[in-house]
Amino acid sequence: MSSHRRPLDPRLRLPIVIAALVQITLTAAALRDLRHRDAAQLRGPKKVWAAASFVNFIGPIAYFTYGRRRS
Repeated sequence: MSSHRRPLDPRLRLPIVIAALVQITLTAAALRDLRHRDAAQLRGPKKVWAAASFVNFIGPIAYFTYGRRRS
């Protein structure tokens, strides 16, 4: 078996890096907000939203869209 790896196309590097930075930023923002928000201000348990925040893009966006109660 040959295990030759082709290098990543240079045109794809920047979009991948940007997507990764957006993902990391969304996750960090959701976890920070969860840490500082009272449980009564959430729809559901904090632990569930913390776990969901690690699901790529969908978790943090769902938390910010549906997880927090409007004041």
